[in-house]
Amino acid sequence: MILAVLADIHGNITSFRECTAYALSRGITKFIILGDYSGELPCLRETLDYLYELQSKYTCYCIRGNREEYMLNYRNMGEAGYKKGNSASGCLLYAYEQLTGRDLEFFKSLPISQILSFSGLPTLTICHGSPRRVNEKLLPGGKAVREVAESESSPYILCGHTHVQGEICCQGKKIWNPGSVGVPICSGGQAQFMILEGADGDWGREFVSLPYDTEEAVRQIGVSGLDAYAPYWCEVTGYMLKGVAIDHADVLDRAMELCRQKTGQCIWPEIPEECWERAVRELLPGDAV
Repeated sequence: MILAVLADIHGNITSFRECTAYALSRGITKFIILGDYSGELPCLRETLDYLYELQSKYTCYCIRGNREEYMLNYRNMGEAGYKKGNSASGCLLYAYEQLTGRDLEFFKSLPISQILSFSGLPTLTICHGSPRRVNEKLLPGGKAVREVAESESSPYILCGHTHVQGEICCQGKKIWNPGSVGVPICSGGQAQFMILEGADGDWGREFVSLPYDTEEAVRQIGVSGLDAYAPYWCEVTGYMLKGVAIDHADVLDRAMELCRQKTGQCIWPEIPEECWERAVRELLPGDAV
């Protein structure tokens, strides 16, 4: 039994195709996909169409991510709040505008966690953030890790969301994060995923980091017009794809702090673009300028 585990594609069709092609070249025809199909890259339409093609040919276990929740919530709340030219929400609006009714029903059908059983092997709990919430981060030493390890019956928990590839061991459980296919952190600009192989009654894992055409992925941001929807968010994405040590979460936190200093409060997504610009300039490593 051998499976490829992918997470956090975020509309990066270039890396998605590269990772699945690599898996198929190794004879892998079963895929676990841990959510966040949309996000920082513009090719959500191509990503979903390719995912549907994979599902028609191979066995795919798919999970809902927080990005899919955002799309469903936006529809349910009357399609209000996301704005073009807003670095906090522009990518979300761009993604939503590509969705069909089929896509939204697909998102709605996805579980936030699932237990997979394979003959002669330990069960796997699969989720995006945690088995409890799509946007909960399982981080080394965190309270959430201890609580999930205590509550889950599976000895192996597969999660995404943090975009950081790695393993956490807690109370006899192993939590494996395959990293991000689309916008990984700490990968040197390479796409990341994981291969699981079951043998002799247990699972072994192989973390994969795969070079791909990052220049093409960056080019797609510009030619699509996505950068007009979310200027500074897209600028950060471009740096991350090239392996620069910066990430959206840190920039968002700093932009919100600057917004509070400027206005006395900060309510997402109403963050002035000048706060985004300053946050990027402050956090961008000197050698990346």
